Amino acid sequence: MKVYERHLARELVAATFQVLAAFLAFFAFLDLMNELPELGKGGYQFQHALGFVLLSLPGRAYEIMPIAVLVGSLYALTLLARHSEITVLRASGLPTQSLIATLAKLGLIFALLTLLLGELIAPPAERAAKALRLSAQSKLIAQEFRSGLWVKDGHSFINVREVRPDASLRGVRVFEFDEGFRLRSLSEAEEGSFLPPDAWLLKEVAQTRFAGDRPEVLHHEALRWQSALNPDLLAVLLVAPEKMALPTLIQYVRHLAENKQKTQRFEIALWKKLIYPLASLVMMALALPFALSHDRMTAVSVRVFTGVMLGILFHMLNGLFAHLGVINSWRPLIAAAMPSVMFLLAAAVMLAWVERR
Repeated sequence: MKVYERHLARELVAATFQVLAAFLAFFAFLDLMNELPELGKGGYQFQHALGFVLLSLPGRAYEIMPIAVLVGSLYALTLLARHSEITVLRASGLPTQSLIATLAKLGLIFALLTLLLGELIAPPAERAAKALRLSAQSKLIAQEFRSGLWVKDGHSFINVREVRPDASLRGVRVFEFDEGFRLRSLSEAEEGSFLPPDAWLLKEVAQTRFAGDRPEVLHHEALRWQSALNPDLLAVLLVAPEKMALPTLIQYVRHLAENKQKTQRFEIALWKKLIYPLASLVMMALALPFALSHDRMTAVSVRVFTGVMLGILFHMLNGLFAHLGVINSWRPLIAAAMPSVMFLLAAAVMLAWVERR
């Protein structure tokens, strides 16, 4: 790596992580304030709220990484331009293409970091945060293991192999105990769907009762099951499609397609998961024209504010096009890629305008 590339990398990385830390501190404070009204519900105390907020931070970092890259790049490049370092580099014969290539390398690093956050860190942290909140607020005790989700409901223990994003269940086992904690019955069902307000419809049920000396086995095509467990409680143990790991999302899209159900929302989320990390490259490209067109009369704070507004706009457009794609049945790739394409085109137009000047 050349000297100027190391210098640019050091400044841009430092600025980006400073901005990211500031954003995370700000959102952590807001999330903690949002949790305060929940204190006292069940056994939910301040330490639980703090743990919930801390475990939510990887998901927050994944969401705001492109914005942090944009603001950090704007800040670092504007400072370099104000100190005439960019001017010296260009006067020394450094072409714009080399600057773009250097920023692209840094953007790829941030894209990889975003991908790792979204795939390896954020999904399990999100599940752990919601499980912590549920276990503290509810009488139900839930925990996820390799064998699936385990929930304690009164004198019953419930094992669910898979909780789908629509809160339906697959592979349900209900162990029912009596007051003396002796096993009274074991029910195994292939699937389960919620029947408001407080029951589930279990399908293809094999029920074993331990009433006498010999167990009795009954088979039911469908069985109504009363439980305090409900989709609202299950939902807090689920990760939103946009925060799911790619293998889980691909598996669920395939499941919906095989059962001839709508996959639009989840396909858009899948493409967003693939494209979103590349937004860091787009943000780097968008920051460069601001640095090349620097004006000594323009304060750095103005550029930073501009970056924040552009980042918010990008975040809003991501959500807007995802919803429009579902409503209008757009191709998932188009709905997911449109915000990044728009910003990339804007960066190209601005860079061409700066170069002509």
